Amino acid sequence: MINNKIIVAITGASGSIYAKVLLDKLSQFKANEIQVGVVMSDNAKAVWQHELKNSDYNKYAFTFYNKHDFYAPFASGSAQYLRMIVCPCSMGTLGRIASGISDDLITRAADVILKERRKLILVVRDTPYSLIHLRNMQTVTEAGGIICPASPSFYSQPKNFTDLAATLVDRILDVCGLPVKTFRWNDTDMQTDE
Repeated sequence: MINNKIIVAITGASGSIYAKVLLDKLSQFKANEIQVGVVMSDNAKAVWQHELKNSDYNKYAFTFYNKHDFYAPFASGSAQYLRMIVCPCSMGTLGRIASGISDDLITRAADVILKERRKLILVVRDTPYSLIHLRNMQTVTEAGGIICPASPSFYSQPKNFTDLAATLVDRILDVCGLPVKTFRWNDTDMQTDE
């Protein structure tokens, strides 16, 4: 039995590169190491096509669920999905999660993860934040969720957009408790090649 069941939700916020790099990195795990269920909003697909100029989300071997499929296993806590990553997370999705509005599979799954006291990671992607956004982030944090802003790091000196997005995705995987080989600050064993 796989105990690393992960939900990946992709919303229509800008930042499809983060979702792509996340799916790429999760694809590197063996099938017996993790089980990934993916749900994308319609806007997420449109933004991915606009920003990345492809529909490569169709090429991943994960199980994809329709955003209105309340028969998806992770619509219930009994399926024991332990982690959920919303990447990128729109402010609208954040607001619905913070308010407990389960009007689609993304928000229902987030509600389940929170009520079961499991790990919910929201990769919020917007700037600047309004007071409403900040209060919604506070509400989710107080409910046990983790706000992980889509703020990449630069100290590893990324060479391109994919490398830059990977600095954030590696941090997300760290927060999930998944093993990832990545740049670590002042760790001579992990220094990148020049």
